[in-house]
Amino acid sequence: MNNLIRINPRETKRLQTEFDRLFDSFFPNAETLTNPSVWTPRVDLSESEEAYFIVMDVPGLSKQDINISLHDGTLSVAGERTLERKKEGVDFVRVERKSGNFFRSFSLPKAVNKDGILAEYTEGVLTITVPKAEESKPHRIDVK
Repeated sequence: MNNLIRINPRETKRLQTEFDRLFDSFFPNAETLTNPSVWTPRVDLSESEEAYFIVMDVPGLSKQDINISLHDGTLSVAGERTLERKKEGVDFVRVERKSGNFFRSFSLPKAVNKDGILAEYTEGVLTITVPKAEESKPHRIDVK
């Protein structure tokens, strides 16, 4: 007899989402406790041989709402999202979309090409490409 339990991937995802929601309700992050108008966009970080990539979900913003800076090896991304919460004759029953200020910072290795950093914003997704400096890229050494 086979004693394996089959797990439905959709059910696993639903349970994980519920668990995250429950955990967040008991243990809100420090930013939310000190300033409820702060929200934290979700970020994916990745790397290739040529560059580092930061992909951030910031829906509802315009390019002008986003400020990116590099100082002493720290890349900072900040901005503000405003959502209309009051409408004439409309009472909101539930509000889940966060608004207010956000700030994320990322420590970069010293060996990056700061002049080649590129930021693109398309359909609510900010993609920052940070090229590696030549000295940090892999270099093949021939054996003689």
